[in-house]
Amino acid sequence: MTSTDSRRAATTAPGGAHRVGNRTGAGSGGGGGPLSTWRPGTRGLGTEARRAWRSRYVRALVGVDLVCALVGAEIGYTIRFDTAVGQLATTAPAWSVALLPLAWVVAMLLSRSYEDRFLWAGPEEFRRVFVAALFLLATVGTVSWAFRVEVARGFVVVAIPLATALTLLARYGMRYWLHRQRDRGRYLQTTLLVGHRGGVAALHEQIDRERRQGYDVVGCCLPGATVSGNFDGLPVLGDLDEVVEVVKRYEVDTVAVLPSPELDGPALRRLGWDLEKTRAELLLAPAVTEVVGPRVNIRPVCGLPLMHVERPELRGVRRLTKSLVDRTVAVLATLVLLPAFLGIAVAIKATSRGPVFYRQVRLGQDGQPFSMLKFRSMVVDAEAQVMALEQHSEGNGVLFKMKADPRVTRVGRVLRRYSIDEVPQLFNVAVGHMSLVGPRPPLPKEAERYGFDMHRRFLVKPGITGLWQISGRSDLSWDDSVRIDVRYVENWSLVFDFMILWKTLGAVFRGSGAY
Repeated sequence: MTSTDSRRAATTAPGGAHRVGNRTGAGSGGGGGPLSTWRPGTRGLGTEARRAWRSRYVRALVGVDLVCALVGAEIGYTIRFDTAVGQLATTAPAWSVALLPLAWVVAMLLSRSYEDRFLWAGPEEFRRVFVAALFLLATVGTVSWAFRVEVARGFVVVAIPLATALTLLARYGMRYWLHRQRDRGRYLQTTLLVGHRGGVAALHEQIDRERRQGYDVVGCCLPGATVSGNFDGLPVLGDLDEVVEVVKRYEVDTVAVLPSPELDGPALRRLGWDLEKTRAELLLAPAVTEVVGPRVNIRPVCGLPLMHVERPELRGVRRLTKSLVDRTVAVLATLVLLPAFLGIAVAIKATSRGPVFYRQVRLGQDGQPFSMLKFRSMVVDAEAQVMALEQHSEGNGVLFKMKADPRVTRVGRVLRRYSIDEVPQLFNVAVGHMSLVGPRPPLPKEAERYGFDMHRRFLVKPGITGLWQISGRSDLSWDDSVRIDVRYVENWSLVFDFMILWKTLGAVFRGSGAY
């Protein structure tokens, strides 16, 4: 069953009724159109009720932040320093233990880390915690200097960084809990898609893929549509002119509008004004997709707010920094893992005939070929068997993949399950052929089938890990692989790289798509 078929099956209740979130409405025809049996309040699930959890979540965040700061303050107060080393004060006043949690929460408020739009998804929430910590450190330093207040520097050096670390861990844990709840269909906000069929189908698929973001698509409004039937497994609730009426009728929480000629500037402005009279949030999908974050800014030009898209940072100081970090980490990691390398080499040689390492020509930056290194996980004549196994491929139409590949050795099965076979690519990183994070290095025969968009990946070095690895690997379709690689190139940053490295640990232990 394809992903679209699965979506349609999930959005169609037995007997032909259309499911909308946790609500079921009558099917098209006879009963007055989709959702006609559901009305606000039927199950107490109006917009206000669906959003009530947000304030509880924020209150819980405040409580957790207070506890984290209190723990940091207690430890900072308890620890004693040798004044001969670093000249740090040996004690801190008792009132500082009570003051720090309050100051910590105030700093979090000033950094706007409790606002809904910065919570639950993306790195912005964690970045604002760092901003709050820096603000508090700067404030303490300024106040102590300006008013000549003796501050126990040892207390500050321990308490604030510890409070920061504990807060980040706690918020990560709360977000993980929320994502698990959303996987179960809880804490979602109903979403209406507005636009043309192609855009609606693409956005629907993307939202389904990222369900942890919290959007539950309940229907769509299409140009020239009537309230009957469905599209892409979604009830068609009306025309583009009926968006506000649909929002009021079904108490929709979020309206996602895609680019369309019918909804030009004045029409979108009027739609925004009309939605202000409801509880619905308005989301605008830009025509330029896959470009997010700091590269997009709204700037006033000739009296109009225009979206300015910066060039991707593919050169310069930050690029040089990435290269230095890559090579330094690769060399250090190789030295640390050298004993493990020897153990794996012995296991490979003892269980199968052939060399320990497997070399394969891949394409790197600017499409230049290089020899990529891996631990051998297959029999020696694996390449010669590809033609015979082609008909059994479970890949995405371009990549050859088999979940139960007979060419994989016993040791190789374990190596591939946890991506250990990729570790020797640290040598490729050290010599500059690869990066720690980047697109997957393609085979030359794969590159021959690339379209224009996919050639964007050659602007950067391929990586040992990347968005492809943490998003499903071999389970992804070819279109998804293209989209993910382009997204990385368009939005590369050091913070993005660190986030991918962190998520790689979870992807390795889960082993999803690794075969």
